[in-house]
Amino acid sequence: MARGKIVDALKSGRILVSDGAWGTFLQKKGLKPGECPELWCVDRPNDVFDVAKNYIDAGADMVESDSFGGTCYKLEHYHLANRTSEINVASAKISRKAAGDSKWVIASIGPTGKMLVIGDVTEDDLYKAFKEQAVALEKGGADAICIETMSAIDEAAIAIRAVKENTKCEVICTFTFELTAHGGYRTMMGVTPADGAKAALEAGADIIGPNCGNGIDRMIEIVREIKAATPKAFILVHANAGLPKNVNGVDIFPETPEEMAKKVPELIKAGANIIGGCCGTTPAHIRAIKQAVDAYKK
Repeated sequence: MARGKIVDALKSGRILVSDGAWGTFLQKKGLKPGECPELWCVDRPNDVFDVAKNYIDAGADMVESDSFGGTCYKLEHYHLANRTSEINVASAKISRKAAGDSKWVIASIGPTGKMLVIGDVTEDDLYKAFKEQAVALEKGGADAICIETMSAIDEAAIAIRAVKENTKCEVICTFTFELTAHGGYRTMMGVTPADGAKAALEAGADIIGPNCGNGIDRMIEIVREIKAATPKAFILVHANAGLPKNVNGVDIFPETPEEMAKKVPELIKAGANIIGGCCGTTPAHIRAIKQAVDAYKK
């Protein structure tokens, strides 16, 4: 396989570029509130392909998949749990087609919405759910699994283990942090960047980092904290296009491609190895990030 492993590329010193937002892109294509985004992989595959292809054309080295809410637990809200495997295979196939032979597919797995701490799910059930999704994503052509937007260490660790024990995919694991009133960053479940990073690596993740919740400015601080705690780790960052502002009832992400790109050198110096976008970022943002990475390498 010409593209090899992502980790090997990082070991050689490459700084890689990931893709941008999927949800906001699909909404622009007509995804309605309350509609299942993942079902578009079966019902509207050309629209999903267009999202992935736009990011590849913008210069991304890797692209995610329309599978963030693809566990049986999330799909059961739409009475689609019995189609979990079908939907996930389809999502990875679409991104594989867009990525071609030279780019990586880092298929997305998001949280289940279930919480072990309150006992509404068992560890075994969580493991089975993540295993089912991961196996289907690998079958569809995923090179890596991006376990993202995590807030609880136990759920993240189970997801990592399910991927590692049942597929040959590399594992990326990212947590979402918020700036607390007292300063410092925590997930919704109180996990610090340092603790999340250490736990993900211990569970077997190949690449770690933060995604969503923050613009690139705050991500620089978070990456510094992760790097200090895990100096040898490879770090992926998916930053929002700034912090959202509500304009006439709609969340607008204000940071322009140029504004995000300007911060890329500082993010790399902080320790980021892969840089992409989350909410509000577009192919234009990814193109600008790619140009900034190329300029930094020169």
